[in-house]
Amino acid sequence: MNETQSMPPSLWAATAEPAPPVQPLDSDRTTDVVVVGGGYAGLSTALHLAEAGAQTLLVEANQIGWGASGRSGGQVIPGMKYDPDGMRRLFGDEAGHKMAQVFGATADHVFDLIERHDIACEATRAGWIQPAHSKAAESAALERCRQWQALGANVSALNAAEVADLLGSNAYHGGWIDRRGGSIQPLSYTRGLARACLAAGVTIHDRTAVSKLRQDAGAWQLPTEGGATIRARRVVLCTNGYTGALWPGLRKSIIAANSFQIATAPLPEDIGADILKGGVVASDTRNLLAYWRRDQAGRLIVGGRGTFDEPTSASDFRHLNRMLARIYPQAADQPIEYRWGGRVAITQDFLPHVHQPADGLSVLIGCQGRGIGLQTAMGRWLADYMASGESTRLPVPITSVRQIPLHSLRRLYVSAMLAYYKMRDLL
Repeated sequence: MNETQSMPPSLWAATAEPAPPVQPLDSDRTTDVVVVGGGYAGLSTALHLAEAGAQTLLVEANQIGWGASGRSGGQVIPGMKYDPDGMRRLFGDEAGHKMAQVFGATADHVFDLIERHDIACEATRAGWIQPAHSKAAESAALERCRQWQALGANVSALNAAEVADLLGSNAYHGGWIDRRGGSIQPLSYTRGLARACLAAGVTIHDRTAVSKLRQDAGAWQLPTEGGATIRARRVVLCTNGYTGALWPGLRKSIIAANSFQIATAPLPEDIGADILKGGVVASDTRNLLAYWRRDQAGRLIVGGRGTFDEPTSASDFRHLNRMLARIYPQAADQPIEYRWGGRVAITQDFLPHVHQPADGLSVLIGCQGRGIGLQTAMGRWLADYMASGESTRLPVPITSVRQIPLHSLRRLYVSAMLAYYKMRDLL
């Protein structure tokens, strides 16, 4: 675990609802379940475990939402990387069909929690648009739309004129809209989940880094860097893109890739009136995709790939300025108020993973860039499984921890992959 760090500066940190009143752990504790990680996955797991009657304690090494959950683009997109037909090819017709239906409902879990717990997080559900950057990509996007329509999802194909009208940009061909999607203020949502956890009886300690995991007499011992020790019958690791060395090989089972974002000042009415009508959000069909949205103050937020290292200056975000100018030339000269980044946990098969590498230890990892919906739902499903013991409550099989081959060379092959995808996008 890293040393405790303050909340990194971002638009979300500057505009979020206040943090819940939690403190570092200062004495030994015994509990039924301890959840490590205060992001979407950990908070959702803890909340649903507590609602099922489990005595639950959650610890976060920094502040609640310090990782990607407080730095994401705030787009709530249902599904995952694979289209329904892709899930059928991977898991067979029956299981793949069921997975498509289950993962297609991930956004519902987010907005249901927001409503049920009255979470103030600028929630808007106007839909997610995937515009096509080329004619070839348009064919693939329309096929994706057709597959979801066949499952009864509230989606529609869009022609070029309709895309231009909704986005306020002429940079794209046709595409489709998924009305199940939407947006939130991600740090406010994360803090709202923490408040819901507290109300449900979860004990939360932030700024409490766990230094190791060890089993002793049928229980887990979790010494912390502050000196206190937690004793628990069950442990859940939910650290995603900021996974450390708590369990052997886990950090090397993912690629923790950076995603960067910039936010303009609130757009003047003469520029912003036609941009993202009704509060829709968008991410395009490029391999190195661009994603963008507005916030409630009218800022335009644009995100995309980041350097492997942490950003150190505005120059690290220049590609996002170019992206903004390409999509919205009318806003290219608007001042940039905020720049920030966060790490996304990518698994080798682009699926969320549940591991049980030891008795009483569960791991939930792999947000795949759709963490708000995916990890919120996965936390609920993991808690249902832990409470019932029925593996059918999980939409994915429990797998072993598998390190990505040549993980130490990840900088080289990620760079090569980015160059390859950039070439494909240009072609």
